Amino acid sequence: MRLLPGLMLVALGSLPVTPCRAGEPLTVFYNVRPPYLVQKENGVPSGLTGTPAQQAFERAGIPVHWSVLPTNRQILMIRENGGRYCAIGWFQTPERDSFAKFTKPLYRDQAWMVLVHGGMTVAESDSLSNVLARPGLRVMVKDKYSYGRSIDELLVRYKPAIAVSTGTTLQMLQSLGARSVDLIFVSEEEGRYLMANTISQAGKLRLLRLADMPKGETRHIMCSRGVPDEVIDKLNKSIRFNR
Repeated sequence: MRLLPGLMLVALGSLPVTPCRAGEPLTVFYNVRPPYLVQKENGVPSGLTGTPAQQAFERAGIPVHWSVLPTNRQILMIRENGGRYCAIGWFQTPERDSFAKFTKPLYRDQAWMVLVHGGMTVAESDSLSNVLARPGLRVMVKDKYSYGRSIDELLVRYKPAIAVSTGTTLQMLQSLGARSVDLIFVSEEEGRYLMANTISQAGKLRLLRLADMPKGETRHIMCSRGVPDEVIDKLNKSIRFNR
């Protein structure tokens, strides 16, 4: 598969400190996932969630040590609460509320869509419920991800065959293009980006908004319990969210 610059894998490691006022910096994790999170040359994140997060920390005067980290590792570090850690762009769920603190939303996705391989017989007039109820349907999900309450509940109700991926979105697309699985969930923003930029796979895939797809979810900054409430309050006052 041809990888464009915005989709290249980024090596694990710490990145430069954002200039802020004096004080103990927070370590803030992100993984490169355009169009949500894109790494700038100085290591600071940009994108649909990266830019508002970076701006919120800057407005709040909170010094930040940016670190690129895989998502499963982000969850582990925040759950273990071994330091002042935050991560960008996470859905707030009851399970995550049990071990993390969340800011108010940074961004709301436009809508959920599905990517299917070209050989799958499905139309946008079909309902997600009916598609998930099809015998033998194979759905690939990202390990430890939530797809929002509605989709998570439908997956439990209809019990399609689930393939859990610990790989990148691009690796999931390869599995879909090879017809190893039938369907993956994407936000409209990510789906359209992928179809426009993953040149070798786009012709093998179809991007669909099924008849009863739920609305997009809100994305937040998620922090470990060791981050003081006053820091969360400062971030909430600094986040500009209008949807």
